[in-house]
Amino acid sequence: MIRAASLRGFVPLVEELGGNPGALLDRFGIPAGALDSDDSLLPLAAHDLMLDAAAAELDCPDFGIRMAQFQDLSILGPLAIAIQACSTVAQALEVASRFLFVHSPALSIGVEPDPSGARGVIAVSWRKDPTSSTYSAQAMELGIALIHRIAVALVGEVPGLRSFCLVHQPLSPVQRYVDHFGADVRFGMPFTAIRVERRILDKAFETANESIRLLALEHLSTSYDDPRHRISSQVRRALAGSLGIAVPSLAGVAHLFSVHPRTLQRQLAAEGTTFEEVLDGVRREEARRYLTTTDLPLGQVAALVAFSEQSSLSHACRRWFGATPRALRQGSA
Repeated sequence: MIRAASLRGFVPLVEELGGNPGALLDRFGIPAGALDSDDSLLPLAAHDLMLDAAAAELDCPDFGIRMAQFQDLSILGPLAIAIQACSTVAQALEVASRFLFVHSPALSIGVEPDPSGARGVIAVSWRKDPTSSTYSAQAMELGIALIHRIAVALVGEVPGLRSFCLVHQPLSPVQRYVDHFGADVRFGMPFTAIRVERRILDKAFETANESIRLLALEHLSTSYDDPRHRISSQVRRALAGSLGIAVPSLAGVAHLFSVHPRTLQRQLAAEGTTFEEVLDGVRREEARRYLTTTDLPLGQVAALVAFSEQSSLSHACRRWFGATPRALRQGSA
């Protein structure tokens, strides 16, 4: 899931490019009214697929980068207050790393060793849990462009900026990236990141306010439960990682977690769900991904989401999406 604030700018950008934002939202199952509130929660897979589809259909390969221009730190909601009140970049990154789940439990930001091994250089990484959604080049470009935009707003010109790292190959002419970021951009890297000299961590914020920071952290700690720690999230990740490889079963997942199946059932019930509901959700998102982003035969898609028959996939798609697998695939073309 991801907060609807992440789509800030989507509607005006699509309209500017001559597209129909309502039709795109409807196709990917996102109610238009959900964008009226930044705190509405949207399926991350649908969010990412829609960004990629918009870029392709509107012939706008830099869609994610353009969309970042409509956004700023405020899209992070209450987390933005805590970040802005931090005293240094290092402290802000620690807070962001700890509480980014408030915006989306699938996203993470952190400080990692430089992938190029340069001395005195770190990588501020931007990662997404691969079990939550398929890789989206547009979503990753939106994310890294937004991080850069926030950094500039907080500290001015980023000191010691070396380069930007992207996992995918360039979607636009490389010079477009260089012109936007004002630095070298490297493609085919192991993870998405901004490479910068370590000294940036000590850069002070003019907006620092320790009292506000502590109040904001207290609010975040007491008001939000990190869903990554919930058993249902752990079951979801386990199922997503094995779907199409092993037959999904309560007993199998319980064995993986070293608990009795009845214990796992009780733990899921305490979170208001069941094993069957979690499995159904994983199947739904995986089926949507395969049907809208690949040309795999329907029988193979059925097997990949652990259905023994193609007809089972057809029945499930009608229940999930109100459409047949073939219609869903054609609608995303």
